Amino acid sequence: MKKKLIIIGALVAVVAVALIGFNRYQAAEKEKYTINFWSPLTGDDGAYMDQIVNEFNAQSGSDYTINHVITSDMYTKLSTVVSSKSGIPDLTLMHSYKVEEFVNSDIIDPVDRLVSYQPELEESNYLDTAWNAGKIGDTQYTIPLDIHASAMYYNQDLLEKYNVTSWLDDNIVTFDEMMSLAGQMEEGDYVVNNALLSWVILAQIRNLGGAISDDAGNPTVNTPEMKEALERIKALTDAGLMTPYGEDGYLMFQGGNVLLSTDGTWTSTAHDAVEGLNWGVTNIYSTSDDIATNRAASHMFGMLKSESRTEEKEEVIAQFLEFVRTNSIEWAKAGQIVASKDILESDDYQQYPQSFFTSTPEEEETLYIFDYVYFSYVLEALDVYSTDIAYGELDMDEGLATMQQYVEDKIAEVAR
Repeated sequence: MKKKLIIIGALVAVVAVALIGFNRYQAAEKEKYTINFWSPLTGDDGAYMDQIVNEFNAQSGSDYTINHVITSDMYTKLSTVVSSKSGIPDLTLMHSYKVEEFVNSDIIDPVDRLVSYQPELEESNYLDTAWNAGKIGDTQYTIPLDIHASAMYYNQDLLEKYNVTSWLDDNIVTFDEMMSLAGQMEEGDYVVNNALLSWVILAQIRNLGGAISDDAGNPTVNTPEMKEALERIKALTDAGLMTPYGEDGYLMFQGGNVLLSTDGTWTSTAHDAVEGLNWGVTNIYSTSDDIATNRAASHMFGMLKSESRTEEKEEVIAQFLEFVRTNSIEWAKAGQIVASKDILESDDYQQYPQSFFTSTPEEEETLYIFDYVYFSYVLEALDVYSTDIAYGELDMDEGLATMQQYVEDKIAEVAR
């Protein structure tokens, strides 16, 4: 009996080992035919990308499957897998301001091989601003998905109530026009909110002829242009025309108490869901009626260097990107300015509010992507300090000096 038990135990062990080996084989086979695609799309836009991926997989006829992995804190995780050279995604959706950083770190491949598989993945088929954001020197490193930009929404009913519909005649609302309502607003009503204020300030830097870096690549945050931009916004807060400090001006706009809301193209879907909100979209307000700037960025497809990504996978990746180029009307539903001209020029796209920003060549030129390699640090500094400066919670000169030092310190950390 004891001998039988030993034999049975041995057989069980053999079967268990065999099952483990088979499961590992199955996992390896599945991974061999899985194209891991990482994105930072943690909001509602992630579901729209899921839909595009699912549609591609359903019609591709390939043994390979695109696996969309929505990755919070994506850039930190990318740094980890790149350092370990293990688990690097086959395809990554990145922000335009990361491309030069990745190029400088020698961790991203050009898209030449993708274009060789799908020749339509070329510059003439995309918005210039989006395509060029992925070009470093003479080399193209990314294929653009979109431009996501600042947008200014207006409450048509309030514009009529305060008799200022003429502000929209040239689609450029100026600081002077907004200041003309000082002392005229009913209690609880405001001219403009403070949503995405850092993006608004960056737009003013361009409007004023300034820059966020010099020719040597040094950050230029503490500048006369930055100070003027902040002083102009502070004049709005001092006059009680901007929504109060610490309150959610975005929700106040949706509640019908704010004439203008400076958020993003992607928030049009949320505004559209508010019953009774009679809204439209125009450019971010400006220092002058001679220029308008809508600070923009781009989601871009790129391939980080990886020894495990095969030529077969790259061919399917190219097929996927060509599918996106011709079938990304789904992405327009997320409120994004689709980069593909095939979609932009379609009748279907014209129904979406963000089509305003590509309605004329002049309007396209308002979409401005900062190409400074340390742009993200400038944006961080503005996100941390600009609201406090604008509301007088932080002294203007002290705040400017603090932001300058913040960016310099961040750059120094990277250089170590």
